[in-house]
Amino acid sequence: MAYRDFTLKTIREKFGISNEVKNLFEQIEEIAISKDLQEDLALARGLPIRSEKAKSELIVMPILIELMKRNEKFFTIYSGDYLNVDKEKGLSGECDFILSKNVGTFEINTPILTIVEAKKNDVEIGIPQCAAQMLGAKYYNEEAGQTIDKIYGCVTTADNWIFLKLEGDKLVIDNRKYYLGKIEELIGVFQFIIDYYKGKLK
Repeated sequence: MAYRDFTLKTIREKFGISNEVKNLFEQIEEIAISKDLQEDLALARGLPIRSEKAKSELIVMPILIELMKRNEKFFTIYSGDYLNVDKEKGLSGECDFILSKNVGTFEINTPILTIVEAKKNDVEIGIPQCAAQMLGAKYYNEEAGQTIDKIYGCVTTADNWIFLKLEGDKLVIDNRKYYLGKIEELIGVFQFIIDYYKGKLK
């Protein structure tokens, strides 16, 4: 079993993590994007983006790089890395993206947010996998002696984005989606999450 094999039911049964759907964010401030990201996304719109790999390289990664530069490299980005925590419990496997506190080391340090690219262009399909990766990040941090009370996650088709939060034994799935067409609002949500960790991780 690996992250991709989980369902919300198995997460509840194996780890006691219940879930609910509600609004995660209120009064999100829209943030204007840089000229570089405007140009990157305009270029992407003119290309035949059909595969997950293309979406990852041409849409998702430029957005994450924009956030990294905006936050003076507070976090770093791991793409396609493995987060192997406990293979017997199924908490292992490849992650599309992991955002981690940047401490200048080669290995993953303090994962704060995981991002899953949804299969079949359906954002809801990726929710259980993302939830399992968030749980893996929680245990990974605890084993390293870094307890964080909230772990965030995100599932995206590149066009649609949905956020999740793991706190204690409760998984909260946002009841609204964010859209590439409203990129300023999407960046605002990411910045809200990053600001939370800036106050927690020194």
